[in-house]
Amino acid sequence: MLRHELGTNITAIVNRLASELQNTSFYADFLTDVQTAMATQNFSTERFSTECYEWTQGSSLDTRLRNALYHLMHVQPTLLANPDTPRHVLKEPLAYVRKAQSSWERRLVKCVNSMATELSIPLARRRTKQEREDVSERWFELSTDESDLTMIRPVYAPKDFLEVLSSLRNPNYDESTDENLWGCIQLPLKVKDLKGLVEVYGELACCCKHTGLDETVPGEHKPNLTLADERLIIGQKVVEKNHGPLSKEFCKTGCPAGLRAVLWHQVLGLEVTDKHCKYFDELKKRVVQHELLVDKLIMKDIQLTASNDDQYFVFEDILYQVLLCFFRDTEMLSHFEHSSASPPLSVARGQTPSPDTLVAYPPCGIIPFHGFTMYAAPLSCLYEDPVQLYFTFREMYCRYWYRLHVVTSHTQGAAALALQFELLLQSSETRLWQHCAAMGIQLLPIVFKWIVRGFSGYLIPDQLFILWDVILSWESLEVLPVLALAIVSFRRENLMDVTSQQSADAVLSDITAIRVIPLLKLALASDRGRDRET
Repeated sequence: MLRHELGTNITAIVNRLASELQNTSFYADFLTDVQTAMATQNFSTERFSTECYEWTQGSSLDTRLRNALYHLMHVQPTLLANPDTPRHVLKEPLAYVRKAQSSWERRLVKCVNSMATELSIPLARRRTKQEREDVSERWFELSTDESDLTMIRPVYAPKDFLEVLSSLRNPNYDESTDENLWGCIQLPLKVKDLKGLVEVYGELACCCKHTGLDETVPGEHKPNLTLADERLIIGQKVVEKNHGPLSKEFCKTGCPAGLRAVLWHQVLGLEVTDKHCKYFDELKKRVVQHELLVDKLIMKDIQLTASNDDQYFVFEDILYQVLLCFFRDTEMLSHFEHSSASPPLSVARGQTPSPDTLVAYPPCGIIPFHGFTMYAAPLSCLYEDPVQLYFTFREMYCRYWYRLHVVTSHTQGAAALALQFELLLQSSETRLWQHCAAMGIQLLPIVFKWIVRGFSGYLIPDQLFILWDVILSWESLEVLPVLALAIVSFRRENLMDVTSQQSADAVLSDITAIRVIPLLKLALASDRGRDRET
């Protein structure tokens, strides 16, 4: 009986994958290429299927199909779930977490509506002819816009979101029986301990040579070359293969800077074509045609973050282009299929509220928070073309960043990552944890803003890219609390001397000098689970 059910589920999953693949833009182009290639072959009628299968094995068509399926399963993980599982359970299995997320969404919508009312700004309006011409002319110099944004304030910041997570409780759980629930996060979520993390990040935990740490040492396979030169040669061969899983494995021990842009595209399954360029142009037209209240929010955020950052202020104009287009991208709504969140809904002016007249607002379904810009800003160092930058940013957001600002019990969600940091701090830095507890100092509020922004804006770009290499290679955000722990450990002696929250903030206020790989290796060393005194 069990085997029969398993076989039925696998068949259903395969059918769902095939059906979903046919709905992608990849399928039509792939089918055309297959038909064109097959027209040049001479297959026998009797053995057509066998010969066709043998012919495709190892070909570029086979690699493209494998890449497409591989990335489809990672972008839409719910496709691999039991078909009988209710949709709301796939999005979030815990009822009290779903309720908390709904409450959080209502709070954000109320905040946006209140801002629109107070400032007398419509949620959306059609631009005048003169305004449309002006936006078109200034498209490559949008930072010169002189709109008054002094009254625009961020809807929320990471500290506001942390307060929501800190207030969350499981109504069916007796907290007095769990000695681990001592910190800000009082949720009994299952997260990896240090041993579990070492098992996952094996290449980082062991003594493997790594780009970003050992560039000048002799190569592993060609001692007459430095490791950096050897990795570059190997990386070029990996790029030629254009195989997503292979590129992902290669990046686990570091990504050569000159190949990072193309390797990230292969890991993410991105191949920017003319269709992508046309779609971006369509988004640009939507920006020109209509103005949204969210435009002012994201413009203010760019001014508060990237424009004030020594590393990213020169990319201000391209960030305006990318982010204004992003908030009009209705294709983003598909990521809500596997997110605990739901898009905010609104009714068009003059329409009677009904299920048929409700539309997502903003069109992408995402209300930006303070620091949202920093998900896109670092990519401007890798991609000069706004189309390449846009689709890379969009793909990374749909895979990783969206989990960092929704209420979810997922192991990659902000709540689980925050809890993981607190438990790692208690187990690996026991003396420091005891000192902070005695002084009433909370380290989580300090490191939480690092985690929510993926450390963007806190690390210099080359170190940030090394960290993001790790995220893409292992397809996991669990490295974020590990790095946070490593930084706290690195500043341990200074933190042991502080006696107030303000002093602790000062000790951890500047982490730009941090080198990612040495600290990660230190945090994942096998003896890190012991008390620091032993």
